[in-house]
Amino acid sequence: MAEKGLYTRMLEGCEQNGEGTRRSPSKSRYQVFKDIFKEHLKEVSLINLLILIFFIPLIIVLVISSIYAQGNAILYPFGANLGIGYPAMPDLQGTSEWLSFQSGLYTCFGILLASVVASVGLAGGMYSVRNLIWTEGRFVAKDFWRGVKLNYKNALQTALFFCTVLLLTVTEVNVAEFNIAMGTGNVIWLRISQVTCYVLLAVVALMALWMISFGVTYKTTFFGMLKNSFLLMIGTIIQTIFFAVIALLPFALFFIGNFGEFLSTIALTLMLLISFSFSLLVWLSFTQWVFDRFIAPKTQSANSNNDAYDKDGSLRLTGDDSATVLEYQRAIVAEGKSRILSTPVKPIQDDMEVYELPSVFTREDLRKLQESKDALKADAEAYAKEHEQDARYVEYSEKFDARERALKEQEEQSKKDKKKKK
Repeated sequence: MAEKGLYTRMLEGCEQNGEGTRRSPSKSRYQVFKDIFKEHLKEVSLINLLILIFFIPLIIVLVISSIYAQGNAILYPFGANLGIGYPAMPDLQGTSEWLSFQSGLYTCFGILLASVVASVGLAGGMYSVRNLIWTEGRFVAKDFWRGVKLNYKNALQTALFFCTVLLLTVTEVNVAEFNIAMGTGNVIWLRISQVTCYVLLAVVALMALWMISFGVTYKTTFFGMLKNSFLLMIGTIIQTIFFAVIALLPFALFFIGNFGEFLSTIALTLMLLISFSFSLLVWLSFTQWVFDRFIAPKTQSANSNNDAYDKDGSLRLTGDDSATVLEYQRAIVAEGKSRILSTPVKPIQDDMEVYELPSVFTREDLRKLQESKDALKADAEAYAKEHEQDARYVEYSEKFDARERALKEQEEQSKKDKKKKK
């Protein structure tokens, strides 16, 4: 792990533009991930289905590319003519590499175009999963469409950036392979160029994953996402590779599935149910842990009175707060102030007892019972009055009142904004 101070200083500025809804969890990120995956599998599957709908064009492009490659292998007699037999086959030197070049070019252009639609699902999915992590399992269906509205630009920029690099690197690799097959150029340098392209593509893929996290967590520019994703990828390179492999594991079954129909069936089932959501959940849980360690502590300590936090440390509601967080805040306010948390309760002691009625009792016994109850009630009220100014009760009341005021101000501001738009 890289030194915290260095990378925090280099990342400073990005965190200043947070939406004001991010906070440290009440339990570890791993525990939050496990609870969400265990107790909210239905919500995870729903998010996955919404993402899958917008990834259909991309899946179609990949399927057509696979069929095209298989068709070329059947139509062209690669390796069939060994110089023996009849009829004589024409010279096929470089033909396979040229077809691979064409296929790669068409596929990459198709992926580039399909990513425009896929970015809709990515934007809504990463926003919904992020909110699941931030609120530890609370889910609001309209958050998906709110995520599309707020994060489509970042998702599209990330997708186009990766697809453009993919197009360039695949083209370079295929051109080098064609030149090697035709015997033109220096073979060593051509191989070095291929290896360089593969390394570049791997680095850009990891950067794209980090850009997804930055885009959905902080307000930043495209170049800000590039810079910060590169810094954190380098600073956490081992963890980044490990969690990227774990996150993409469900999709890896498609490549393994070529060796058996059973694995292909499992891969297809996982994709329909949880693959996209699982990948986002694993990756965003990891990156939120990194943000907790590198960015959040610095931000909260150096900017305790900034726009994201009130003086008492509680979150301040802003116009950009997610629907999930607002729903959570409204639920708390709707329940009302808890009397147990806001009122001092005297511990149970043996000096006060309730009069016990005998098996055969008179009116006098009933009077004594009532008096003992009244004495207990008076004693509890006296204790509550004596301790009502204790710090923990005063602090709870102030925080609840502040949350209630902030929510009302937020709703009033939202109404004013809607009127202005009209």
